[in-house]
Amino acid sequence: MASLTSTAPLEVAVTGGMVRGFRRGALRIWRGIPYAAPPIGERRFRTPGPVESWTGTRAATEFGAVAPQDRNGQFIGPRAGIRMSEDCLTINVISPWHSSAARSSANGGALAPVMVFIHGGAYSVGSSREMPHQGERFVARGGVVFVNFNYRLGSLGYLDFTRYSGSGRLFESNLGLRDQVAALEWVRDNIRGFGGDPDRVTIFGESAGGNAVTTLMTVPRASGLFARAIAQSPPPNAIYPAELTAKWAGDFVEILSEVVDNASTDSTSDDDVAALLTAATTEQLVRATTRMQLRTPDHEPGTICLSPVIDGDFLPERPLDAFKFGRAHPVPIIIGTNDREGSLFTGRLDILATTPPRIRAIFARTKKKARKALKAQYPGLPARRPAADFGGDYAFWYPSIKVAERHARFATVHFYRFDIAPRLVRMIGLDATHGLELFALFDRMDGAFGRGMGLLGGRAAFKRAGRRMQEHWLRFAEDGSVDDSWPKYTARHRRTLVIDEVDRVDADPRAERRRAWQEFVPHV
Repeated sequence: MASLTSTAPLEVAVTGGMVRGFRRGALRIWRGIPYAAPPIGERRFRTPGPVESWTGTRAATEFGAVAPQDRNGQFIGPRAGIRMSEDCLTINVISPWHSSAARSSANGGALAPVMVFIHGGAYSVGSSREMPHQGERFVARGGVVFVNFNYRLGSLGYLDFTRYSGSGRLFESNLGLRDQVAALEWVRDNIRGFGGDPDRVTIFGESAGGNAVTTLMTVPRASGLFARAIAQSPPPNAIYPAELTAKWAGDFVEILSEVVDNASTDSTSDDDVAALLTAATTEQLVRATTRMQLRTPDHEPGTICLSPVIDGDFLPERPLDAFKFGRAHPVPIIIGTNDREGSLFTGRLDILATTPPRIRAIFARTKKKARKALKAQYPGLPARRPAADFGGDYAFWYPSIKVAERHARFATVHFYRFDIAPRLVRMIGLDATHGLELFALFDRMDGAFGRGMGLLGGRAAFKRAGRRMQEHWLRFAEDGSVDDSWPKYTARHRRTLVIDEVDRVDADPRAERRRAWQEFVPHV
């Protein structure tokens, strides 16, 4: 690896060739570095291949193309003008300019902790460029090396078409998850050249990115690729058996047939389906994905159709079972949720179990006594506010509790709840909703949207809470510890850091609700 010295401060040797980044202030930045072969042509729906080499020095100054996604679908994708392509498997790195972290170990310099962020977006939207300056404050304040990357989304990354594999076409499972492992393998093999320590990698992510974190903790191939993990608002149980994902694949093929031909097809030949999936344009695949997302919450309430599959191989078992029996990687984890996760999911965003029919379908799966006890925890259900809290707790909070209590038997766990919200956000009924902590954690309150949220007050306190949260994350990335005021989480004491205007530690907050959920879904 080339060292980051004063004579070659921006050129680094990586898998595939040389890359040259740029300097901004006290930071060195590299963007759009390939970490796997382009998953195009015959590589569509296949596991990521090795990086293709290039000659000369490749400019690493622009973000790579984002994964194909709907700009105006159920979830709003990237704005017009941002390039989308199936050739999207690129990674970005930020490291300090004036720091021992800017020297490779070959020159005797200390290596810095590495923080790898996995973006969210329901595995259907999002990219490593949606926050252009993401991670820069982490690097400037904490001296870490920050990494983020793109991975395949939607039907190209999170639907399981293996049922259609035949002699002429192979479809593989868990493609977006495989991309994430490939990115972490790239970090392991290359991060020293950027001043990062491959033995001190922390993965962290929010929402779908949080699901990625908890899932990667149970992927055998990911063993040794990270030393610590942080899962923000994950839906840890949004992992489904092959029988259900095969059904979703069939549903998608029907939708795609209508999108491509403007008429349904009765063909069920594997070869015909393989030809359809191979020949469809990315725009057609994206359009069909959006239709699929819109119908699934009502057809299978409580599920999220774009999710990893328990394939018995790359992901051998349900992550919650792996945590239960100590088969997850025994790394320390910070995990937590926001106060009212579900309040965001209304209108076009409503994918949770928040409507009366969806709630009835969830309640039909358990005993009457358990239903009654749980319903008492959400007075007024299925009215809008209690329904939002019910859906959010079902998807995010309660499964996160189960990850924490199970993993705590085998490794260190710290649990948090993010409660603070600017006054305007509370006035419109969102409170500390899903994704709000990203504005605090990544210093986004100085932009137009952040200033707008703080117009009626609370912006300064919110920013201070974000700074404290960032300090916890940085310290954890350094050596796996947190501030002494934040105790470990155990199934016995359940001490939780509540992040608010003034942080506090509560023992088993919402204990009665947690016990009601335990009786309601004892299998989770």
